[in-house]
Amino acid sequence: MKPLHFLPTAVLATLLVALLAAPGALACTTMIITPGASADGSMMVTHSDDDELGDQRLVYVPSKEQTGSRKIFHEAYAYPRFVTDDRGPAYATPGYPPTEPVATIPYAEIWKLLGREQTVSFAYFDGNYGIMNEKNLMMGECTNAANFEPPSNAKASAGNPQRLFYSSELSRIALENCANAREAVALMGALVDKYGVYDTGETLLVADENEGWVFEMCALPDATHHSAWVAKRVPDGEFFVAANTFRIREVIKDDPDNFLYSRHLVPGLKKLKWWDEKTQGPIDWLRAVSPGEYNHPYYSLRRVWRALDRVNPDLGLSPWVKDTYTTDYPFSIKPNVPLDLAKVFSLYRDHYEGTQFDLTKGVAAGPYGDPHRFVGPYDGNQNNVDADKKFYGAWERAISVFYQGYTFVCQTRPKAPEYTKGVLWFGPDVAYTTCFTPFFAKSAQLPRPYQTGSPQEFDPTSAWWHFDLLANWARLNFQRMTRVDIQPVQQRLETKAMADVLAMDEAVKGKSDEETLRLITEFGFQTAGQVLATWRDLTFTLFAKYSDGYLNRPGGPVRDIGYPSDWLDRTNYKDGPVSYDMK
Repeated sequence: MKPLHFLPTAVLATLLVALLAAPGALACTTMIITPGASADGSMMVTHSDDDELGDQRLVYVPSKEQTGSRKIFHEAYAYPRFVTDDRGPAYATPGYPPTEPVATIPYAEIWKLLGREQTVSFAYFDGNYGIMNEKNLMMGECTNAANFEPPSNAKASAGNPQRLFYSSELSRIALENCANAREAVALMGALVDKYGVYDTGETLLVADENEGWVFEMCALPDATHHSAWVAKRVPDGEFFVAANTFRIREVIKDDPDNFLYSRHLVPGLKKLKWWDEKTQGPIDWLRAVSPGEYNHPYYSLRRVWRALDRVNPDLGLSPWVKDTYTTDYPFSIKPNVPLDLAKVFSLYRDHYEGTQFDLTKGVAAGPYGDPHRFVGPYDGNQNNVDADKKFYGAWERAISVFYQGYTFVCQTRPKAPEYTKGVLWFGPDVAYTTCFTPFFAKSAQLPRPYQTGSPQEFDPTSAWWHFDLLANWARLNFQRMTRVDIQPVQQRLETKAMADVLAMDEAVKGKSDEETLRLITEFGFQTAGQVLATWRDLTFTLFAKYSDGYLNRPGGPVRDIGYPSDWLDRTNYKDGPVSYDMK
């Protein structure tokens, strides 16, 4: 099915600007690990925000009185994503004019859809999408191709529906007002049904300590049935992954405990003739509303396969499928071994190592096994859903990719004390070379380095620049620098942080609410400060150690590194001047 609307392919000169300014520019991987699938009974929601030099800030949005109307901003990923004084001081970005809202919605309307009043919002952590609130409600996201991807239409005109929402603002409204996943799904669904969505298809993962839901949405080209959504619960004991293609298939109509959907879905698809239940049977959500994978074949499905295969290799899933609408990969699976934090971190640090798709091997990896494959004008827009796109070639798309802006793991630990139950593990920049740092969800603030900094202007005080600087330097000699120098420090810091989180469980017992809040907030500041100081020192050490292609240690001697012989054999090294004979 040819898309009715698609993003234009950009040439190199305009690609970055187009990706950052245009809606739907992110190409992410997101997961749910249910309590029965995790080693300690935690519910986890994960997300890599692969935003191509967008706004990398982790922002603390404080609780506030909800009076009057809520501003709705158009989604954008360039720094700053929006500028406003009504979502805490971090968003009042100095030097930039306030962002004009595209619309406002009275809070009374939101409460009506919610089914109760929520006069004081919940505090939450925010990024390019809402992340986690003080009630331990957690969110993840990925962008998907849809048959119809219209622009925003905040002011409806005759015959045109009002298309007010993208998933970013939906997720924030849910975190501001909802304490559990089912409530969040219902509220976001009601907002979609009433106000409509625009641009790309979207997946939002929504979870609390008990339930994990996959909420998927897209626009429909009809004035009445303007948008549709479906939501499916992930069974406890199972693992779910999405990577830029819709993962819900059959629409189940009579199981509200495990499946919910839009009031526009059935009449909308029927009117558009996108699905006929009489001849085709139950609605297949993916096949009905989406052309499947975008950019190139296996751009999404290879990551889905890789995550599922690493979580349970005993299933013997094949990396090869018939087409983009394959049903070979289950919606969710049981891990063969319960997943702990370290395993989840490792899923985001994957380049298909040890498989036929290993990006650390081959000519393109260079002499030092660099898995990064930069995007060029021949690759086009990463979100291209044009059915007529010409492919000149393609790189494998790994879970860990050079344009990751940040990665996080939200964790709710049911056996922990109330104040330390929810933890956000946040890693700026590329997952492979970052360090996941914990912040308790009930903290009263976040460290300034995580809430500041533009990727377009170097800032040594910004957390993102600490990690991006070293990640780029590591490409001088990728395998040696990551394995010998970076990973040992990364593992030491993350292991210590895991132990420190458990120690905080004990430290807050018997303390007053006021004292506990102070302790957990200070914990985030101190832990982050130690991580950033260590990373800064490591970066400076490696500047000297690998300067000019040598191995340069204090006290010497300076050692030559050179190139591996198998890589030299692939070059014209052997044809170089080794004699005075004319060739």
